[in-house]
Amino acid sequence: MKAAVLHAVGEVPRYEEVPEPVVGEGQDLVRVTACPVMNYDRAWAAGTHYSSPDKLPTVCGFIGAGELADGTRVLFGSRDGVMAERAATQRKWSTEIPDGVDEAVAAAIQNPAMSAWTALEWRAKLQAGERVLILGATGVTGQLAVQLAKQLGAGHIVAAGRNQRVLDLLPGLGADATIQLNQPEDALREAYRAHGPFDIVLDYLWGRPTEVLLSTFGATDMELRFARTRLVQVGVMAGQTLNLDAEVLRSHALEILGSGSGNAPPLEVITSYLPKVMDMVASGALRIEINRVPLAEVDRVWNLDQGGRRTVLIP
Repeated sequence: MKAAVLHAVGEVPRYEEVPEPVVGEGQDLVRVTACPVMNYDRAWAAGTHYSSPDKLPTVCGFIGAGELADGTRVLFGSRDGVMAERAATQRKWSTEIPDGVDEAVAAAIQNPAMSAWTALEWRAKLQAGERVLILGATGVTGQLAVQLAKQLGAGHIVAAGRNQRVLDLLPGLGADATIQLNQPEDALREAYRAHGPFDIVLDYLWGRPTEVLLSTFGATDMELRFARTRLVQVGVMAGQTLNLDAEVLRSHALEILGSGSGNAPPLEVITSYLPKVMDMVASGALRIEINRVPLAEVDRVWNLDQGGRRTVLIP
């Protein structure tokens, strides 16, 4: 069968022949119908993610959509790679796709929606009526975070990003206001202040945009106050590090949390979220833009900037 195979860390996958998957006890064979290309996949292959491969060559991809032998359409995961014509999966990692939901859309939305939901509900513990700032809202996960924050009861949602095309779409997805990050830092600082304060900051950027935001949190007086802000760090699209003035932490009730595999909820919690996400997709409450590309073109599109859309490989 054909698959997207990584031969060396730092290279792009190649479309080539591989052996059929071995189906073990408690596993099912899936005929793969759609595989999203995620930022995680690219970082994993580039060697910039802590889980990057140590055994090569290997089939890429960890989640996808497909059909079981009885025709059931499922979202599934596999540690042995899913960017292939067929894959083996643990039964506990399969979730049925509801009628009326496109398999490519389901595959594309699964990971970013679950990530956003986990960050908002599990880590930030979003409460109804709270004010939320989403840094990096024009990315795929950021767009879904806007929609989920509204679904989960946020009172006011501010979306910040660089892609003006997507920024213009975000009010229709639930954003109450937007901030263009491509502006001078003094103007950006004032925009943050004008739209704040925030109960929750969902951060997909880190680096300088977050640094500028945090510079607005400090106070210069000794007045007693409680202005609690939970900043949940999810992605590093703008940089791996930043400078943080210690006085910000002493003069503001800032809490910095991470959201990732090291602090994820238990599997039973995650699996309880996914059917809810799929129901929202079926009802139209969650939307995502995708680009369908043949699996044979994986090397061409691997590092392509999709401008707020998600590339989905079709075997």
